[in-house]
Amino acid sequence: MLNLVALILLFPIVGTAINGLIGKRLRKETVGYVACGAVGLSFLISILVFIGLLLLPPDARLFEKQLFTWIESGSFKSAAGLQVDPLSSLMILIVTGVGFLIHIYSIGYMHHDKGYHRYFCYLNLFTFSMLLLVLSNNFLLMFIGWEAVGLSSYLLNGFWIEKKSASNAAKKAFVVNRVGDFGFALGIMLIFLTFHSIDFTEVFSAASKGNFAVGSFTVTIITLLLFMGATGKSAQIPLYTWLPDAMEGPTPVSALIHAATMVTAGVYMIARCNVLYMLSPFTMTVVASIGAVTALFAASIGLVQNDIKRVLAYSTISQLGYMFVACGVGAFTAGIFHLMTHAFFKALLFLGSGSVIHALSGEQDMRKMGGLRRHIPTTYKTFLVGTVAIAGIPPFAGFFSKDEILLESLVRGNFWYWAVGALAAFFTAFYMFRLLFMTFHGESRVDHHAAEHLHESPKNMTLPLTVLAGLSVVGGFLGIPGASAISNFLAPVFGEHGHTEISGSEAGVHHSAYLPYLMMVVSTAIAIAGIYLAYQMYIKKPEMPKKLAERFGLIYKLLLNKYYVDEIYDALFVNSVKKCSIQLWKQVDARMIDGSVNGVARLVGWFGNVLRYLQTGYVRNYAFYIVVGCICILVFAVLGR
Repeated sequence: MLNLVALILLFPIVGTAINGLIGKRLRKETVGYVACGAVGLSFLISILVFIGLLLLPPDARLFEKQLFTWIESGSFKSAAGLQVDPLSSLMILIVTGVGFLIHIYSIGYMHHDKGYHRYFCYLNLFTFSMLLLVLSNNFLLMFIGWEAVGLSSYLLNGFWIEKKSASNAAKKAFVVNRVGDFGFALGIMLIFLTFHSIDFTEVFSAASKGNFAVGSFTVTIITLLLFMGATGKSAQIPLYTWLPDAMEGPTPVSALIHAATMVTAGVYMIARCNVLYMLSPFTMTVVASIGAVTALFAASIGLVQNDIKRVLAYSTISQLGYMFVACGVGAFTAGIFHLMTHAFFKALLFLGSGSVIHALSGEQDMRKMGGLRRHIPTTYKTFLVGTVAIAGIPPFAGFFSKDEILLESLVRGNFWYWAVGALAAFFTAFYMFRLLFMTFHGESRVDHHAAEHLHESPKNMTLPLTVLAGLSVVGGFLGIPGASAISNFLAPVFGEHGHTEISGSEAGVHHSAYLPYLMMVVSTAIAIAGIYLAYQMYIKKPEMPKKLAERFGLIYKLLLNKYYVDEIYDALFVNSVKKCSIQLWKQVDARMIDGSVNGVARLVGWFGNVLRYLQTGYVRNYAFYIVVGCICILVFAVLGR
């Protein structure tokens, strides 16, 4: 099986090499076939691996293979190895499956771009990096995949290098993620000092044997450092500001980042380290609290944004907050379940927004849209499915996973986690249907030049939308309360603390058999209330938003400007670092370093000016020097006697 797993990694990196080295000389069709074929083959093998695990008993669903000794220095030893278990097999299915659909979509979306081969080279590299991250069997190799994902994101977010905004967004994402990655690297170092190993199996085995007390200071520091890395990659407070700006990249890239790769890395890493996190209640509280605050904070910003992709970006940040709440209360299965369903409907929504942008010749402002459902019906229908799914309406996928998180936060956490999550769910239903109504319903506000070219996207763009819409409808049935297939499948990874039982089981957390169904009704009512409010404001009374914006001008301006967090960060960190850098340049670089180099040059010049008088070119001067030299020799000779 592990030989097959190695092929999952091999195909995307081969695709990267082919398109990167000779892609410019290949036809566009060939470039697309190579890139899509590489990820498609990885997806097929991922299915085989997944089926292979299903056929085994639960306690035998773990395979690990050391490929070669990578680093060996003193007591430190790290091997390059792969690990397959239910968690990693589910992740590779998501990464390759959703990634494959995004690759197909990209053929149509990027067809006329002059950097076509470069784009697919980076896209394959992105897929490989995420696969390496989730298939690694130790922290250091995971960190390599972690950093490679960051590099790929930098290359793709700044893909249109001629746009200054794209270059700035890529640099911002790279720098902000380095802050979190610094904590992750320190966490890995502390893991080695504590456990004398960075291998997952050895570390988690030692942690689960009772060698560390619950609440251990060392484990708490380790998990907090790891969580610092997760806040960067998964865009949680305070390191979330890079994600909205990452919308400057091509829309399929946004879909890949937000749905199947990068931002899910932090959630995966915490779920993978569940044994360590369960030993630190303090860190778990921090994780759940940061997740809850981020979910509400980002959702409130999404209420008033007008760029279609930025609304979805803040939606992603908010949904990631839900996943962190689930992990923070110990419901790791619920977090991974929502990660899966979110991959379906968020990829659908981003690709749907790309289809809208494609139809409008690049327009992203929802205020310049409206009435599009008649012109791009397939995009509208699939986008509607994604919107209903993320809003949490049964029986769509988002309903089951989001409802489970709300239930777990109430049962395992406290009422405030549930209340914040419920309010964020209300905001989500409102701003997503606000987006739907402003884009597809009402009177057309499309510029007349764009209106002349309105058209539905080609088949290679609408087919992935249709497939993702289907997954957004049926994906939630894998986690039906009381018969959750995903809980049973992930049980070997998370053990008894991974999920909540409805009643009577020996594992998990117990509660009344009626509570899950009551919570379903409540969460559905919350979603319907948000949809109804959006309908009233943007369909029935379209003048209402403007009146409310004028009446609550201060709050509206605060939300529209994203709480001025970017401006605060600029004042506290960016500008201060710039000023410090300028002073270092002037005082250290210009004066000390350049000054010392220039001083040496001036000293050499001074000696040259002095010595040049010895080489005048006049014979009389040389004769004079000879006579003086002879006299000096005679004087020293006489005095020496």
